[in-house]
Amino acid sequence: MLCIALSGSIPSAAQVASPDETGFQNFLSDLRRQAEAQGRSPAAIDAVFTGLTLNPRVIELDRAQPGADPNAPIPMFEPYRRSHVDAQRIARGRTVYLAQRARLAKIERDTGVPESIMVAIWGHETNYGSVTGSFDLPRALASLAYEGRRRALFSGEFLATVEMVERGVPRERLKGSWAGATGNPQFLPSVYLRLARDGDGDGRADIWGSDADTLASIGNYFANAGWRPGQTWGLAVTVPTTFVRSDVSNRAISPRCARVFERHSRWRTIAEWRALGLVPQGKAWPDDRVQATLLEPDGPGKTGYLLTGNYRVILDYNCSNFYALSVGLLADAVAS
Repeated sequence: MLCIALSGSIPSAAQVASPDETGFQNFLSDLRRQAEAQGRSPAAIDAVFTGLTLNPRVIELDRAQPGADPNAPIPMFEPYRRSHVDAQRIARGRTVYLAQRARLAKIERDTGVPESIMVAIWGHETNYGSVTGSFDLPRALASLAYEGRRRALFSGEFLATVEMVERGVPRERLKGSWAGATGNPQFLPSVYLRLARDGDGDGRADIWGSDADTLASIGNYFANAGWRPGQTWGLAVTVPTTFVRSDVSNRAISPRCARVFERHSRWRTIAEWRALGLVPQGKAWPDDRVQATLLEPDGPGKTGYLLTGNYRVILDYNCSNFYALSVGLLADAVAS
């Protein structure tokens, strides 16, 4: 979920069409036919398609993404943690947490998702709404679809923006990151259609301008992804020098985000981890029956983390260990 505030304005019609632009316009014609076949209204189709031109910048940004090389070495977590769970973000999170307590408490009762997790997601995605992105969403998504590397994904997300407009989302609201995420929680259009919620009772799911809708939508996302109420996401631990890592190495290959999950150990109960000599850092042990995996993002001799099934729900939002660890740690800091 990316929040890059670069200009996404549509060039003037006076621009001379390049070969790529001609191909893009032909591709848009195909997308228009697909929108018509889905039964979208002419008004919604025209609102989204009119004036769209290719945006080479989003293609450039997509190709430059870190992690594109699967053989590149994985950096240490600690520098990322210092920049993403910093004093300013914690302080702003506590301010939001206190200001929204009544609203957050209701959402937690309804979904089982902790108040602090909802605040931490908001903080990580858009710094509590201050950086939501300024790219024109349909233009960015259509450009990425045209490029072709993930055509099916981005074509579907583009067509979802037409449905958003048909459902009453103003066309001018369709701003966001170059990768197509929008609003305070940085939802893709298809996620908005499935999981955005009206939290203030006005009949609209306004994840751009309503704090209530933003938090209700984040809570609904996590509940839908399988958050287990009453269970922590994980905890920091000290791993003893005598620990034999080969005894708990993970031999399974995940069909999704393989590089993320290959860094995790096998699942063990908290009781088993305790017996192996791990010691919690500033947080009480969960119930002995809870299953957890071990991740040592900075290598042996540094802080490790025991991670429960709820950590994997955070990974469902953004499949990155650094992201998920930072969300959990920010949530703990905000609630402390």
